Amino acid sequence: MSEVQKIWKPTRKFFINLILFLLSILIVVAIWPREENDNWLKLLGNLILVSSCYLVLYLFLSHFRSEVLEVTRKTLFIILTILSFIVLTRLMITFPDQNILFLIPFAIIPIVIRTFYDARLALFILLITIMLAGFMVPDPFGFIFMSFISGMVAIFTLTNIYRRAKLFFSALMVVVSYSALSMGINLMQHGNIDNVIWSNFILFAGNGVLILISYPLIFIFEKKFLFLSDTTLLELADTNQPLLRKLAEEAPGSFQHSLQVANLAEEAARITGANLLLVRTGALYHDIGKIANPKYYIENQTDGLSPHDNLNPEDSAKVIINHVKNGVVLAKNYKVPIQIIDFIRMHHGTSTAYYFLKKYTDLHPRDTSMEKVFTYPGPKPFSKETAVVMMADAVEASSRSLVKYTEETISELVERIIYVQEQDGQFSDVPLTYKDISDIKNVFKKRLSNIYHIRIAYPERDSTPA
Repeated sequence: MSEVQKIWKPTRKFFINLILFLLSILIVVAIWPREENDNWLKLLGNLILVSSCYLVLYLFLSHFRSEVLEVTRKTLFIILTILSFIVLTRLMITFPDQNILFLIPFAIIPIVIRTFYDARLALFILLITIMLAGFMVPDPFGFIFMSFISGMVAIFTLTNIYRRAKLFFSALMVVVSYSALSMGINLMQHGNIDNVIWSNFILFAGNGVLILISYPLIFIFEKKFLFLSDTTLLELADTNQPLLRKLAEEAPGSFQHSLQVANLAEEAARITGANLLLVRTGALYHDIGKIANPKYYIENQTDGLSPHDNLNPEDSAKVIINHVKNGVVLAKNYKVPIQIIDFIRMHHGTSTAYYFLKKYTDLHPRDTSMEKVFTYPGPKPFSKETAVVMMADAVEASSRSLVKYTEETISELVERIIYVQEQDGQFSDVPLTYKDISDIKNVFKKRLSNIYHIRIAYPERDSTPA
């Protein structure tokens, strides 16, 4: 085997992505505008230009967004987004009035992409799309310049898609940017306003109206491509959701624990750049499996009696570990998105139910073959969001066992819990730096100190009648 083969071996995903990219290239080349005297060299030139754009797109994804190429539906979504606007551009240039091109709402691209990914990918996809479309239109530079600037304006102004007013504001700013750029180009070229085509401003307004269809489009893409938008996360995080209400009624202690974990994890997510809404929602649902046997978890025991007193350590561990499996089943029954189910599956990773393992080893000191029985099935966290919830869950649960709450005891607890998780390799698949983990620990210490701060003792009021 050669050195190259050892370094890189093509996978099934690679060939699927290759086919998708090649088909997309062929479609764009096939619909490219042609003249009667075109020869095969012009066709070759078109093929080279289109292929170069898609090659740059593939390299960008492989270097900075490899998770997109790992999932076929995500790759297909990106390619279909680009193709749909190329086809739309091709249809528009068949109209006698070429100014109708300004009606195409290219700003929808960054709005939709940014909803499911981030601003950098949204900007790059916009750039690739308008460059490909720019080769088809009569005034390539003006078209690319105006579409690019307006798309950037859409990205900068639309910070929260789940706030409908933001989308209206973003659409308005796109109209304003198109209008200002059109006026600026005209003044630069002619030095007067006599040559301004005022009817274009009606097209700009129409462009802004069409941008508003981003909202229903996001809903459609979310369902068809199994994405998760901020709007859906907000709905899921509502504690009046049926599954969360069920948790609150049947396992109230676990529900309160989940709320505290959500608050801790959200603060940690804020300083690590993780998705705040995803972290909060995942934290709220991570323990729903405890609904099956709520009394087996100490936070739901109000009478001081524990069912574990009548069980051997193996059976106790099985009940505790099964809350992960039960949670996954329950979440699927309630149609909870797979991205949230990941938090249920991963919040213990491949760690052990150490309390019952220790209890077992005390009874059977020479038996070391049973550790697997006390180990969670995993998998380990694979994202910042799932890792943050794992840390917050362990720290919050352990903090309730502290006898004395001081800065020293809280700091020692946080350091010890996260150190053990690191030593167990629970974060080996997570893109967290040492600084990220250090920042997370500092946030936990500060937050727990605020929760368990010492209050002054108020003097009792004398209720004895005079």
